[in-house]
Amino acid sequence: MDVNTAVFAVSCSGTSTTGTRALQKERQLNQFLAGVERRALRIAEIAVRDRDEALDLVQDAMIKLVRNYSGRGKEEWTPLFYRILQNGVRDWHRRQAVRNRVIVWFGRKPKDDNDYDPVAAAPDPIGRAPDEELQNSEAMNSLETAVHGLPARQREAFMLRTFEGLDVAGTAVAMGCSQGSVKTHYSRAVHALRAELQEHWPGEDGSKEGGR
Repeated sequence: MDVNTAVFAVSCSGTSTTGTRALQKERQLNQFLAGVERRALRIAEIAVRDRDEALDLVQDAMIKLVRNYSGRGKEEWTPLFYRILQNGVRDWHRRQAVRNRVIVWFGRKPKDDNDYDPVAAAPDPIGRAPDEELQNSEAMNSLETAVHGLPARQREAFMLRTFEGLDVAGTAVAMGCSQGSVKTHYSRAVHALRAELQEHWPGEDGSKEGGR
């Protein structure tokens, strides 16, 4: 992975120093990034178990270090860089958790709407085939579009239950309404989304609804 050129194309345009001092700082940053790159990639790859995702996380951490902390002393770069990288890894895992809860939502039986726990049922993302990943991405995009079209209270109930993983009681507190209202809004949202997203919704026999 060679990200140094791209990183400094960003960093040098944003720094206030000029001339020899700027060139010296640039060389120091290049040396730091070259030295930390391999170890950082290994750390990220172990954390997310996906090399491409790890590459993206390391590159993003490098860019953020240069943009935000290039003016700091070089002795501060190492802890700052790894803090940025670890924050990126945590954000990645949060996004994956939401994605997995939503993927599970597509495979549920209708009778489970109110008592379903999207957190407990979230699958391990490792081991899915590429065609499954493609189908899941298409389903996610379709779901996001459909959710935007829901009435506000239905959208709130669905997003809090499915995206945030709250139970009925927690959702009621967040929405400032009764648990019965949460169940009603959520049930209506699910039925509306199911009708909108039939091609992604498995029927009772495992086939797509509507003969698809």
